[in-house]
Amino acid sequence: MAKRRFQAPELVRLLELAPQPLYVLDETLTIVFVNEACCAWLQMSAEELLDRQCAYNSLAPLGDTDAVVDGLCPPPLVLHGHEVTASAMRLGEHGPVYRRARFIPLMRSATDPYCILVLLDDIDAPEPSPDAVAEIADESLDLHLRLQRYRRQTALRYRSDRVIGVGTAMRLVKAQAEVAATSRASVLLVGPAGSGRRHLAEVIHHSGPTETSGMLTPIDCAMLTADLIRSTLLAAVSGPPAGSTGRNALLLCDADRLPVESHAALHAILSGERFPLRIMATTTVRLIDLATRGQYREELAGLLSTIAIELPPLIQRRADLPLLAQALLEERNVRGTKQVGGFTSEAMDRLCAYAWPGNVAELAEAVAACHIRAEGPKVKLEDLPERLRLAAEATARPRRKEEPIVLEEFTARIERELIRRALARTKGNKSKAARLLGMNRPRLYRKMVQLGLAVDEREGEREKDE
Repeated sequence: MAKRRFQAPELVRLLELAPQPLYVLDETLTIVFVNEACCAWLQMSAEELLDRQCAYNSLAPLGDTDAVVDGLCPPPLVLHGHEVTASAMRLGEHGPVYRRARFIPLMRSATDPYCILVLLDDIDAPEPSPDAVAEIADESLDLHLRLQRYRRQTALRYRSDRVIGVGTAMRLVKAQAEVAATSRASVLLVGPAGSGRRHLAEVIHHSGPTETSGMLTPIDCAMLTADLIRSTLLAAVSGPPAGSTGRNALLLCDADRLPVESHAALHAILSGERFPLRIMATTTVRLIDLATRGQYREELAGLLSTIAIELPPLIQRRADLPLLAQALLEERNVRGTKQVGGFTSEAMDRLCAYAWPGNVAELAEAVAACHIRAEGPKVKLEDLPERLRLAAEATARPRRKEEPIVLEEFTARIERELIRRALARTKGNKSKAARLLGMNRPRLYRKMVQLGLAVDEREGEREKDE
Protein backbone atom coordinates (compact mmCIF):
# COMPACT_ATOMS: atom_id res chain seq x y z
CA MET A 1 0.00 0.00 0.00
CA ALA A 2 1.34 3.44 -0.94
CA LYS A 3 2.48 5.62 1.92
CA ARG A 4 0.11 8.44 2.81
CA ARG A 5 1.58 11.90 2.34
CA PHE A 6 0.70 15.34 3.62
CA GLN A 7 -1.05 16.85 0.60
CA ALA A 8 0.13 20.49 0.52
CA PRO A 9 3.22 20.74 -1.75
CA GLU A 10 4.38 24.27 -0.91
CA LEU A 11 3.80 23.83 2.80
CA VAL A 12 5.56 20.46 2.71
CA ARG A 13 8.62 22.04 1.07
CA LEU A 14 8.80 24.73 3.74
CA LEU A 15 8.35 22.27 6.58
CA GLU A 16 10.93 19.92 5.11
CA LEU A 17 13.55 22.66 5.13
CA ALA A 18 12.76 23.75 8.70
CA PRO A 19 15.70 23.19 11.08
CA GLN A 20 13.29 22.52 13.93
CA PRO A 21 12.13 18.86 14.26
CA LEU A 22 8.44 18.55 13.44
CA TYR A 23 5.88 16.07 12.24
CA VAL A 24 2.20 16.00 11.29
CA LEU A 25 -0.55 13.57 12.36
CA ASP A 26 -3.93 13.25 10.68
CA GLU A 27 -7.24 12.99 12.55
CA THR A 28 -6.66 9.24 13.12
CA LEU A 29 -3.24 9.95 14.73
CA THR A 30 -1.46 8.50 11.69
CA ILE A 31 1.92 10.05 10.85
CA VAL A 32 1.51 11.75 7.44
CA PHE A 33 4.62 13.93 7.46
CA VAL A 34 7.98 14.04 9.24
CA ASN A 35 10.84 16.36 8.31
CA GLU A 36 14.54 15.49 8.09
CA ALA A 37 15.39 17.14 11.40
CA CYS A 38 12.81 15.00 13.17
CA CYS A 39 14.02 11.81 11.44
CA ALA A 40 17.56 12.62 12.54
CA TRP A 41 16.43 13.04 16.14
CA LEU A 42 14.38 9.83 16.09
CA GLN A 43 17.19 7.98 14.26
CA MET A 44 14.61 6.50 11.88
CA SER A 45 13.81 7.11 8.23
CA ALA A 46 10.65 8.75 6.95
CA GLU A 47 9.67 5.48 5.27
CA GLU A 48 9.78 3.71 8.66
CA LEU A 49 7.52 6.33 10.21
CA LEU A 50 5.00 7.34 7.56
CA ASP A 51 1.58 5.71 7.76
CA ARG A 52 2.24 4.44 11.29
CA GLN A 53 -0.61 5.07 13.73
CA CYS A 54 0.04 6.35 17.25
CA ALA A 55 -1.82 5.16 20.32
CA TYR A 56 -1.91 6.95 23.66
CA ASN A 57 -0.47 4.31 25.97
CA SER A 58 2.58 3.14 27.86
CA LEU A 59 2.41 -0.56 26.99
CA ALA A 60 5.03 -1.02 24.26
CA PRO A 61 8.41 -2.39 25.45
CA LEU A 62 11.22 0.12 25.22
CA GLY A 63 13.03 -1.94 22.60
CA ASP A 64 9.98 -2.03 20.32
CA THR A 65 9.54 0.38 17.38
CA ASP A 66 5.92 0.70 18.49
CA ALA A 67 7.27 2.50 21.56
CA VAL A 68 8.88 5.10 19.27
CA VAL A 69 5.66 5.70 17.34
CA ASP A 70 3.48 5.78 20.46
CA GLY A 71 6.02 8.11 22.06
CA LEU A 72 4.96 10.69 19.45
CA CYS A 73 1.27 10.48 20.34
CA PRO A 74 -0.35 13.62 21.75
CA PRO A 75 -2.70 13.62 24.74
CA PRO A 76 -6.25 12.97 23.41
CA LEU A 77 -7.20 16.45 24.60
CA VAL A 78 -5.59 17.71 21.37
CA LEU A 79 -8.16 15.81 19.28
CA HIS A 80 -10.83 18.03 20.81
CA GLY A 81 -9.27 21.31 19.75
CA HIS A 82 -6.97 22.03 22.73
CA GLU A 83 -3.36 22.99 22.13
CA VAL A 84 -1.16 21.12 24.63
CA THR A 85 2.50 21.26 25.53
CA ALA A 86 3.81 17.87 26.61
CA SER A 87 6.71 15.60 25.58
CA ALA A 88 7.73 13.37 22.70
CA MET A 89 10.05 10.40 23.23
CA ARG A 90 12.63 8.41 21.30
CA LEU A 91 14.86 5.50 22.28
CA GLY A 92 18.46 6.37 23.07
CA GLU A 93 21.47 4.21 23.77
CA HIS A 94 20.84 4.32 27.51
CA GLY A 95 17.06 4.57 27.57
CA PRO A 96 14.33 6.97 26.49
CA VAL A 97 15.20 10.51 25.39
CA TYR A 98 12.64 13.32 25.61
CA ARG A 99 11.96 16.64 23.95
CA ARG A 100 9.38 19.21 24.81
CA ALA A 101 6.62 19.05 22.19
CA ARG A 102 3.94 21.57 21.24
CA PHE A 103 0.86 19.81 19.84
CA ILE A 104 -1.17 22.23 17.69
CA PRO A 105 -4.54 21.03 16.34
CA LEU A 106 -5.62 22.47 12.99
CA MET A 107 -9.41 22.19 13.00
CA ARG A 108 -12.03 21.96 10.25
CA SER A 109 -14.59 22.84 12.90
CA ALA A 110 -14.80 23.10 16.67
CA THR A 111 -15.02 19.30 16.97
CA ASP A 112 -13.37 18.05 13.77
CA PRO A 113 -9.54 18.17 13.54
CA TYR A 114 -7.94 18.28 10.11
CA CYS A 115 -4.46 17.47 11.36
CA ILE A 116 -2.10 17.99 14.29
CA LEU A 117 1.17 19.85 13.81
CA VAL A 118 3.84 18.87 16.35
CA LEU A 119 6.83 21.14 16.96
CA LEU A 120 9.76 19.76 18.99
CA ASP A 121 12.38 21.73 20.90
CA ASP A 122 15.90 21.82 19.48
CA ILE A 123 17.50 20.25 22.57
CA ASP A 124 16.75 17.17 24.62
CA ALA A 125 14.92 17.58 27.90
CA PRO A 126 14.90 15.56 31.12
CA GLU A 127 12.22 12.98 31.72
CA PRO A 128 8.87 14.77 32.25
CA SER A 129 7.78 14.83 35.88
CA PRO A 130 4.46 15.45 37.62
CA ASP A 131 5.73 18.97 38.38
CA ALA A 132 5.80 19.68 34.65
CA VAL A 133 2.15 18.69 34.39
CA ALA A 134 1.13 21.34 36.89
CA GLU A 135 1.24 24.04 34.24
CA ILE A 136 -1.72 22.44 32.43
CA ALA A 137 -3.30 21.02 35.60
CA ASP A 138 -4.13 17.67 34.01
CA GLU A 139 -4.53 14.84 36.50
CA SER A 140 -4.83 12.15 33.82
CA LEU A 141 -1.58 13.25 32.13
CA ASP A 142 0.08 13.03 35.53
CA LEU A 143 -1.15 9.42 35.85
CA HIS A 144 0.05 8.67 32.30
CA LEU A 145 3.56 9.88 33.14
CA ARG A 146 3.59 7.97 36.43
CA LEU A 147 2.52 4.84 34.58
CA GLN A 148 5.29 5.24 32.01
CA ARG A 149 7.89 5.71 34.72
CA TYR A 150 6.55 2.79 36.77
CA ARG A 151 6.61 0.39 33.83
CA ARG A 152 10.06 1.43 32.71
CA GLN A 153 11.59 1.13 36.18
CA THR A 154 9.90 -2.22 36.81
CA ALA A 155 10.89 -3.60 33.40
CA LEU A 156 14.55 -2.82 34.12
CA ARG A 157 14.53 -5.52 36.81
CA TYR A 158 12.19 -8.12 35.38
CA ARG A 159 9.26 -8.20 32.99
CA SER A 160 6.42 -7.72 35.45
CA ASP A 161 5.64 -4.17 34.34
CA ARG A 162 2.08 -5.32 33.56
CA VAL A 163 1.54 -6.06 37.28
CA ILE A 164 0.40 -2.61 38.37
CA GLY A 165 0.75 -1.75 42.04
CA VAL A 166 2.57 0.74 44.23
CA GLY A 167 1.11 -0.21 47.64
CA THR A 168 2.82 -2.41 50.22
CA ALA A 169 0.80 -5.53 49.34
CA MET A 170 1.60 -5.38 45.62
CA ARG A 171 5.26 -4.58 46.21
CA LEU A 172 5.46 -7.86 48.13
CA VAL A 173 3.62 -9.66 45.30
CA LYS A 174 6.10 -8.33 42.72
CA ALA A 175 9.09 -9.29 44.86
CA GLN A 176 7.74 -12.83 45.19
CA ALA A 177 6.99 -12.92 41.46
CA GLU A 178 10.61 -12.00 40.74
CA VAL A 179 11.80 -14.93 42.85
CA ALA A 180 9.32 -17.26 41.14
CA ALA A 181 10.41 -16.09 37.68
CA THR A 182 13.99 -17.16 38.35
CA SER A 183 12.99 -20.56 39.74
CA ARG A 184 11.61 -23.84 38.47
CA ALA A 185 9.74 -24.50 41.70
CA SER A 186 5.97 -24.88 41.80
CA VAL A 187 4.01 -21.65 42.33
CA LEU A 188 0.65 -21.27 44.06
CA LEU A 189 -1.25 -18.03 43.37
CA VAL A 190 -3.81 -17.36 46.12
CA GLY A 191 -6.51 -14.72 45.83
CA PRO A 192 -10.21 -14.03 45.28
CA ALA A 193 -11.80 -14.51 41.86
CA GLY A 194 -10.95 -11.67 39.50
CA SER A 195 -7.81 -10.61 41.41
CA GLY A 196 -5.49 -11.36 38.48
CA ARG A 197 -4.11 -14.75 39.48
CA ARG A 198 -3.93 -16.15 35.95
CA HIS A 199 -2.45 -12.91 34.62
CA LEU A 200 0.30 -13.08 37.24
CA ALA A 201 0.95 -16.73 36.34
CA GLU A 202 1.53 -15.68 32.72
CA VAL A 203 3.84 -12.86 33.80
CA ILE A 204 5.93 -15.23 35.92
CA HIS A 205 6.02 -17.84 33.16
CA HIS A 206 7.20 -15.38 30.51
CA SER A 207 9.72 -13.57 32.75
CA GLY A 208 12.46 -16.17 33.05
CA PRO A 209 15.85 -14.47 32.55
CA THR A 210 17.76 -17.44 31.15
CA GLU A 211 15.27 -19.52 29.22
CA THR A 212 12.75 -18.83 26.51
CA SER A 213 9.28 -19.44 27.85
CA GLY A 214 7.21 -22.06 26.08
CA MET A 215 3.54 -22.89 26.45
CA LEU A 216 1.52 -22.36 29.62
CA THR A 217 -1.29 -24.93 29.52
CA PRO A 218 -4.31 -24.19 31.75
CA ILE A 219 -6.45 -27.01 33.16
CA ASP A 220 -9.74 -26.53 35.05
CA CYS A 221 -9.36 -28.55 38.25
CA ALA A 222 -13.10 -28.50 39.00
CA MET A 223 -13.60 -30.76 35.96
CA LEU A 224 -10.56 -32.96 36.62
CA THR A 225 -12.13 -36.25 37.75
CA ALA A 226 -9.96 -39.21 38.68
CA ASP A 227 -10.75 -40.88 35.33
CA LEU A 228 -9.71 -37.82 33.33
CA ILE A 229 -6.47 -36.96 35.12
CA ARG A 230 -4.09 -39.24 33.24
CA SER A 231 -5.44 -38.47 29.76
CA THR A 232 -5.65 -34.72 30.46
CA LEU A 233 -2.11 -34.44 31.78
CA LEU A 234 -0.80 -36.63 28.99
CA ALA A 235 -2.35 -34.24 26.47
CA ALA A 236 -0.77 -31.29 28.31
CA VAL A 237 2.67 -32.93 28.27
CA SER A 238 2.47 -33.70 24.56
CA GLY A 239 0.68 -30.44 23.74
CA PRO A 240 3.53 -28.16 22.53
CA PRO A 241 3.78 -28.25 18.73
CA ALA A 242 6.74 -29.79 17.00
CA GLY A 243 9.71 -27.48 16.87
CA SER A 244 8.65 -25.36 19.86
CA THR A 245 11.39 -24.46 22.31
CA GLY A 246 11.56 -23.16 25.82
CA ARG A 247 10.26 -24.23 29.18
CA ASN A 248 6.64 -25.34 29.26
CA ALA A 249 4.38 -25.16 32.30
CA LEU A 250 1.08 -26.50 33.57
CA LEU A 251 -1.44 -24.13 35.19
CA LEU A 252 -3.92 -25.86 37.48
CA CYS A 253 -6.82 -23.38 37.68
CA ASP A 254 -8.87 -23.39 40.90
CA ALA A 255 -6.86 -26.16 42.51
CA ASP A 256 -8.99 -25.85 45.67
CA ARG A 257 -11.98 -27.11 43.66
CA LEU A 258 -10.28 -30.36 42.66
CA PRO A 259 -12.57 -33.27 43.59
CA VAL A 260 -11.31 -35.07 46.70
CA GLU A 261 -11.27 -38.43 44.94
CA SER A 262 -8.79 -36.98 42.41
CA HIS A 263 -6.17 -35.83 44.93
CA ALA A 264 -4.22 -39.09 45.13
CA ALA A 265 -4.12 -39.64 41.36
CA LEU A 266 -2.96 -36.07 40.63
CA HIS A 267 -0.27 -36.25 43.31
CA ALA A 268 1.01 -39.54 41.97
CA ILE A 269 1.47 -38.12 38.46
CA LEU A 270 2.90 -34.70 39.40
CA SER A 271 5.37 -36.14 41.91
CA GLY A 272 6.74 -38.63 39.43
CA GLU A 273 10.41 -38.18 38.52
CA ARG A 274 9.65 -38.05 34.81
CA PHE A 275 6.94 -35.36 34.87
CA PRO A 276 8.46 -32.70 32.57
CA LEU A 277 6.40 -29.56 33.18
CA ARG A 278 6.74 -26.82 35.74
CA ILE A 279 3.61 -26.70 37.92
CA MET A 280 1.66 -23.54 38.68
CA ALA A 281 -1.76 -23.34 40.34
CA THR A 282 -4.42 -20.84 41.34
CA THR A 283 -6.71 -21.03 44.35
CA THR A 284 -8.96 -18.83 46.48
CA VAL A 285 -7.59 -20.18 49.80
CA ARG A 286 -4.22 -21.54 50.86
CA LEU A 287 -4.08 -25.26 50.26
CA ILE A 288 -2.03 -25.80 53.40
CA ASP A 289 -4.93 -24.38 55.44
CA LEU A 290 -7.34 -26.78 53.72
CA ALA A 291 -4.99 -29.66 54.44
CA THR A 292 -4.81 -28.67 58.13
CA ARG A 293 -8.61 -28.90 58.29
CA GLY A 294 -8.53 -32.30 56.59
CA GLN A 295 -10.10 -30.99 53.38
CA TYR A 296 -7.09 -31.46 51.08
CA ARG A 297 -4.42 -34.11 50.65
CA GLU A 298 -1.41 -32.85 52.60
CA GLU A 299 1.24 -34.17 50.18
CA LEU A 300 -0.50 -32.54 47.19
CA ALA A 301 -0.92 -29.23 49.05
CA GLY A 302 2.79 -29.20 49.84
CA LEU A 303 3.75 -30.11 46.28
CA LEU A 304 1.76 -27.20 44.81
CA SER A 305 2.77 -24.63 47.44
CA THR A 306 6.57 -24.41 47.17
CA ILE A 307 6.24 -20.68 46.41
CA ALA A 308 2.93 -19.20 47.56
CA ILE A 309 1.96 -15.70 46.42
CA GLU A 310 -1.15 -14.06 47.85
CA LEU A 311 -2.94 -11.41 45.79
CA PRO A 312 -5.10 -9.04 47.83
CA PRO A 313 -8.64 -8.07 46.78
CA LEU A 314 -8.90 -4.75 44.99
CA ILE A 315 -10.66 -3.11 47.95
CA GLN A 316 -7.37 -3.51 49.87
CA ARG A 317 -5.44 -1.81 47.05
CA ARG A 318 -6.98 1.68 47.13
CA ALA A 319 -3.61 3.32 46.41
CA ASP A 320 -3.20 1.27 43.22
CA LEU A 321 -6.61 1.97 41.72
CA PRO A 322 -5.94 5.28 39.85
CA LEU A 323 -2.82 3.90 38.17
CA LEU A 324 -4.52 0.58 37.43
CA ALA A 325 -7.59 2.28 35.91
CA GLN A 326 -5.33 4.46 33.73
CA ALA A 327 -3.40 1.39 32.55
CA LEU A 328 -6.60 -0.47 31.64
CA LEU A 329 -7.88 2.59 29.75
CA GLU A 330 -4.66 2.90 27.76
CA GLU A 331 -4.88 -0.79 26.85
CA ARG A 332 -8.24 0.02 25.20
CA ASN A 333 -6.55 2.84 23.25
CA VAL A 334 -4.13 0.34 21.70
CA ARG A 335 -6.97 -1.92 20.51
CA GLY A 336 -8.62 0.64 18.23
CA THR A 337 -8.48 4.14 16.81
CA LYS A 338 -10.45 5.80 19.62
CA GLN A 339 -8.17 7.52 22.11
CA VAL A 340 -9.23 8.53 25.61
CA GLY A 341 -6.74 10.33 27.83
CA GLY A 342 -7.97 9.48 31.30
CA PHE A 343 -10.71 10.17 33.84
CA THR A 344 -12.10 13.41 35.19
CA SER A 345 -11.51 13.98 38.90
CA GLU A 346 -15.17 13.26 39.65
CA ALA A 347 -15.10 10.00 37.71
CA MET A 348 -11.87 8.87 39.37
CA ASP A 349 -13.27 9.70 42.82
CA ARG A 350 -16.26 7.47 42.16
CA LEU A 351 -14.05 4.64 40.87
CA CYS A 352 -12.00 4.84 44.06
CA ALA A 353 -15.10 4.91 46.29
CA TYR A 354 -16.63 1.72 44.84
CA ALA A 355 -15.99 -1.59 46.64
CA TRP A 356 -15.21 -3.66 43.46
CA PRO A 357 -16.48 -7.05 44.64
CA GLY A 358 -15.37 -8.52 41.29
CA ASN A 359 -11.84 -7.15 41.82
CA VAL A 360 -9.55 -6.30 38.88
CA ALA A 361 -11.70 -8.25 36.42
CA GLU A 362 -14.73 -6.09 37.27
CA LEU A 363 -12.64 -2.92 37.01
CA ALA A 364 -11.38 -3.97 33.57
CA GLU A 365 -14.95 -4.59 32.39
CA ALA A 366 -16.08 -1.20 33.73
CA VAL A 367 -13.16 0.65 32.10
CA ALA A 368 -13.89 -1.04 28.76
CA ALA A 369 -17.51 0.15 28.97
CA CYS A 370 -16.35 3.67 29.89
CA HIS A 371 -14.01 3.77 26.90
CA ILE A 372 -16.91 2.95 24.59
CA ARG A 373 -19.24 5.54 26.12
CA ALA A 374 -16.75 8.42 26.42
CA GLU A 375 -17.32 11.12 23.81
CA GLY A 376 -14.68 13.58 24.99
CA PRO A 377 -10.96 13.38 25.79
CA LYS A 378 -11.71 11.96 29.25
CA VAL A 379 -14.15 9.58 30.89
CA LYS A 380 -16.80 11.62 32.70
CA LEU A 381 -19.03 10.77 35.64
CA GLU A 382 -21.96 9.96 33.35
CA ASP A 383 -19.81 7.49 31.36
CA LEU A 384 -19.39 5.18 34.38
CA PRO A 385 -21.57 2.07 34.80
CA GLU A 386 -24.92 2.63 36.47
CA ARG A 387 -24.09 0.31 39.38
CA LEU A 388 -21.38 2.72 40.56
CA ARG A 389 -23.92 5.55 40.78
CA LEU A 390 -26.38 3.36 42.66
CA ALA A 391 -23.67 2.23 45.06
CA ALA A 392 -22.65 5.85 45.71
CA GLU A 393 -26.27 6.82 46.41
CA ALA A 394 -26.72 3.87 48.75
CA THR A 395 -23.59 4.90 50.65
CA ALA A 396 -24.80 8.49 50.90
CA ARG A 397 -28.19 7.33 52.24
CA PRO A 398 -27.50 4.26 54.38
CA ARG A 399 -30.46 2.12 55.36
CA ARG A 400 -31.87 2.88 58.76
CA LYS A 401 -31.41 0.13 61.27
CA GLU A 402 -34.68 -1.73 61.61
CA GLU A 403 -35.91 -1.85 65.18
CA PRO A 404 -37.37 -5.19 66.32
CA ILE A 405 -41.12 -5.27 66.94
CA VAL A 406 -41.85 -6.68 70.43
CA LEU A 407 -45.46 -7.81 70.26
CA GLU A 408 -46.25 -7.26 73.95
CA GLU A 409 -44.92 -3.71 73.91
CA PHE A 410 -46.68 -2.93 70.65
CA THR A 411 -50.09 -4.18 71.85
CA ALA A 412 -49.62 -2.41 75.23
CA ARG A 413 -49.13 0.92 73.43
CA ILE A 414 -52.30 0.36 71.43
CA GLU A 415 -54.32 -0.58 74.56
CA ARG A 416 -53.10 2.49 76.43
CA GLU A 417 -54.08 4.74 73.54
CA LEU A 418 -57.57 3.16 73.23
CA ILE A 419 -58.24 3.48 76.99
CA ARG A 420 -57.11 7.14 76.98
CA ARG A 421 -59.41 7.90 74.07
CA ALA A 422 -62.37 6.14 75.75
CA LEU A 423 -61.82 8.04 79.00
CA ALA A 424 -61.54 11.29 77.08
CA ARG A 425 -64.83 10.68 75.29
CA THR A 426 -66.61 9.77 78.55
CA LYS A 427 -64.97 12.63 80.50
CA GLY A 428 -63.27 10.17 82.87
CA ASN A 429 -66.35 8.01 83.59
CA LYS A 430 -64.85 4.56 83.84
CA SER A 431 -68.15 2.69 83.69
CA LYS A 432 -69.06 4.36 80.42
CA ALA A 433 -65.49 3.94 79.13
CA ALA A 434 -65.63 0.22 79.97
CA ARG A 435 -68.88 -0.21 78.04
CA LEU A 436 -67.36 1.71 75.11
CA LEU A 437 -64.40 -0.69 75.11
CA GLY A 438 -66.62 -3.78 75.40
CA MET A 439 -65.59 -4.82 78.91
CA ASN A 440 -66.82 -4.42 82.49
CA ARG A 441 -65.58 -1.78 84.91
CA PRO A 442 -63.42 -4.06 87.15
CA ARG A 443 -61.63 -5.45 84.10
CA LEU A 444 -60.94 -1.90 82.83
CA TYR A 445 -59.52 -0.99 86.23
CA ARG A 446 -57.23 -4.03 86.30
CA LYS A 447 -56.07 -3.27 82.72
CA MET A 448 -55.26 0.32 83.67
CA VAL A 449 -53.18 -0.87 86.64
CA GLN A 450 -51.42 -3.42 84.40
CA LEU A 451 -50.61 -0.75 81.76
CA GLY A 452 -49.42 1.77 84.34
CA LEU A 453 -52.23 4.25 83.79
CA ALA A 454 -53.20 6.54 86.68
CA VAL A 455 -56.21 5.29 88.67
CA ASP A 456 -58.21 6.56 91.61
CA GLU A 457 -57.36 4.27 94.57
CA ARG A 458 -60.77 4.88 96.16
CA GLU A 459 -62.39 3.54 93.02
CA GLY A 460 -60.18 0.49 93.30
CA GLU A 461 -61.47 -0.16 96.87
CA ARG A 462 -65.06 0.11 95.68
CA GLU A 463 -64.29 -2.43 92.91
CA LYS A 464 -63.00 -4.90 95.50
CA ASP A 465 -66.27 -4.57 97.42
CA GLU A 466 -68.15 -5.34 94.27
